[in-house]
Formats: sequence, structure tokens, C-alpha cells
Amino acid sequence: MEREPVIIYENKDFLILNKPSGLQMHPARINAGKLRRAAAQKHEDRGKIQPTLVDWLLEHYPEVKTVGDDPATRPGIVHRLDKDTSGIMVVPKNQKTFEHLKALFQKHEVKKTYLALVVGTPKNKTGVIDAPIGIKNGTLKRSVNATKMVKPAVTEYKVLEEFRKNDGEMYSLLEVSPRTGRTHQIRVHLASIGHPIVGDKLYGKHAQPAFAHRLMLHAKSLVFSDDGGNRFAFDVEPPNGFRDVSAISTG
Repeated sequence: MEREPVIIYENKDFLILNKPSGLQMHPARINAGKLRRAAAQKHEDRGKIQPTLVDWLLEHYPEVKTVGDDPATRPGIVHRLDKDTSGIMVVPKNQKTFEHLKALFQKHEVKKTYLALVVGTPKNKTGVIDAPIGIKNGTLKRSVNATKMVKPAVTEYKVLEEFRKNDGEMYSLLEVSPRTGRTHQIRVHLASIGHPIVGDKLYGKHAQPAFAHRLMLHAKSLVFSDDGGNRFAFDVEPPNGFRDVSAISTG
């Protein structure tokens, strides 16, 4: 696998890993069986199949193959990051831990913190975006203006740094904490206030700045308790080329 996760911590119940940008979580549900058979049989087209986090997990932690709500497609997956989002994840090794972590995520008792590089400078240096998110009719794209499958969504943000790049545009580095866990929540919410994430062609500008080599969103930290009440806190710094983009600003 060209881009592999890095293990940060592990014990008998779960592991903490740093997922690289560009690594898909799992195959699409409709093609999962086909992709798995092709990989197992080393089909001649196997090289065209992009490896996923699930592939890596099954290779290095085969015990997760029966863990989860849908182990045939998403073994060991209790939460997700978008393909182009990098950063920290927790993966349960057994069903008991999966159920415990699933309940924590559902009750919003896992504290998640992200770094996001956005276009422009928010008027308020700290804020809360409380805007329900739904799916736009006829698409899979999320929006705060949608009327289909609308669910509450709340995101906190804080401006860490502001700078101007060589293209003349202003950008801001934000610390972002989603209180809820909707698909594309951070991307949708930041775009909704006029500050899309750099590198986000779905919710931002199609024409991206030259330095936008990826979606500039990184899951930095996770804080949660195990079923014995032990508190865990993990932090992963963003990769090279993410935070240091401000170093080549014009001032």
C-alpha cells in the first residue's frame, strides 16, 4: 500500500491510528463483495483497485473481521474520515469495545478536534455554527439548505492564524470541534458561512490555489473513556505541507 496508516497506540481492546490523506475508508457497499473476491484471487485487474483502510486492517489485524455492524463491508469501523481527510481514528478490536465506542459517538461523548485551512478570515474569531444538514434532492451532496433527511448539526470553531498567500488571497487556520457527527459536517458548515476548506472541490471553489495539493482538513485529537472509566486523550500533528503553508505567505 503506497500510503499506510501509522499506529499511535494500541491495547487489547482498540488501536489508535493516523490515517493519511487519500486513503479511502472502505469499498463502496455495492461493490464490496466483488472487490474483496478480486483482491483475494489476485485478479488481473487487482492493480486498478485502490486499497482501503479496511484492506490494511484485515491484513494487520485479522481479528477485526467480525467486528462491527456490517463486518462484511466495514469491519472494525466505528467512525469515519473522508478519503482526503488525514488524522486520528480509533478502531475497536472486539465487538464489546465496538458497542461501547458506538454508544459514545451516538451520545456525542467523544471529543474530536480538527485543523482546517479555510479561504478568507471569519468575522468572528470564535463561533458556533448551529445549522441542520440534509441531502440535496437528486444528489448525495449535503447542504444546510436541504429539505431531505435533515438532521441537527453543531460545529464550534476558533481562528488560530490568519495570513495572506502569494496569490493575494487571505486564508485562516481554524481549530474545529464538531459537537455532532454528520457526513461532511465540517466541510458543509464552513462553506455555509463563506469560508470553505482549501482543496474542497465539492463544497468550495472548483479552481483551487496552487498549494492546495489535498483537502486541508486534519483530525488532530480524540478524547474518550473506555468501558472501565479510564480516560484517553490522543493527539496527532498534521503532516508536512499542511500547517507550514503559512510560512510561504507574503505577510
